[in-house]
Amino acid sequence: PLRAASDATLMGDVADFETYEDYLDSQVTETDLFYTEDVELARQLVELGYRGSGDTLKREDFETRKRVLEEARQSKLRAAPKALASAGIDVSGSPLLEALAEREEMVRQGKLTTIVFVRAINHKGQEISGYIDYAHRLKLESFEPYFEQQKKLLPRPSDLSFYNWETQRSTSNATPNFQVIADNEAGLLFKNKRDRKVINVDPKARPGDNSRRIELPTHEHLQVVLYDHVTRRKS
Repeated sequence: PLRAASDATLMGDVADFETYEDYLDSQVTETDLFYTEDVELARQLVELGYRGSGDTLKREDFETRKRVLEEARQSKLRAAPKALASAGIDVSGSPLLEALAEREEMVRQGKLTTIVFVRAINHKGQEISGYIDYAHRLKLESFEPYFEQQKKLLPRPSDLSFYNWETQRSTSNATPNFQVIADNEAGLLFKNKRDRKVINVDPKARPGDNSRRIELPTHEHLQVVLYDHVTRRKS
């Protein structure tokens, strides 16, 4: 217990100083400076243990403790819950934004994955459509501008699936959550990488196990459909 208390004290000492030199300066007494008349010499004497107040850490020990503290600080920051992008924003009047806000926390926590199908007109007046992995987009960009209705959520060539009806450009991409399966008979399928379940986006077919299809009314887009999938890790 005494050793632990001593280590905690030393850790606290290290946290108070930006550099090893600052730490040594804190150990130098007025008497040391009076006799040496040289800050650098006083620091060296403290480092060697000849002068100063209390036990003095060697440079290597100081740097090690400093690194451990920084790693602990970064770990704490990573573990801290992130504020929801939709928090405190009034999204009433937009069924899509209401639905995304309602799902944001569960999606961020990995309890739910949501694929958003959007058919819309882009800024060039071209009809585009595509499937968006909501969780992946949340990690890639800030969603505040969408919830604040400064930006409109549109599919991109980098999303799960994208199609420009005018240029006939077509793309598909796997994400950390889904694998794209282009099946000639069943059409477009998405396999969840966590539980290996397949989501069928054909409106005439069942969406699959633990999945549901929700078509939303919309005045912002031509069509919006959500595919919710409750993720259960395969045992």
